[in-house]
Amino acid sequence: MQIKKYLTPIVFGLIGQLGCWGLMMGGQAITTLDNALIIHAAGAPVLFGIFSYFYFKRFNLTTPIQTALIFVGVVICMDVFVVAMMINHSFDMFYGLIGTWIPFTLIFSSTYLVGRWITNSG
Repeated sequence: MQIKKYLTPIVFGLIGQLGCWGLMMGGQAITTLDNALIIHAAGAPVLFGIFSYFYFKRFNLTTPIQTALIFVGVVICMDVFVVAMMINHSFDMFYGLIGTWIPFTLIFSSTYLVGRWITNSG
């Protein structure tokens, strides 16, 4: 049970990260990098809000704060180890607010708030 408790939100976090990558790749395919970053910053909390809703409705294995930390932790790890190190070969993406820090904060916030809403209403 303990493995499932943490593996499930990690998987949801990975799926959310794939959605974020889709936003960035799609945005870059149709517009400028700056516009793609704005699309990503706006879309990431929406995606994670949706995934949080389904996670808390179906599984609800962790508290809202734990889930928010896991989701944003997965995103940060994937951005560090995959995007920055393997794809960009640079950590420059972490210097800008719109590319990382704003989406991280919004992902954490949307996950936490949806979790609180679902767990308090049920």
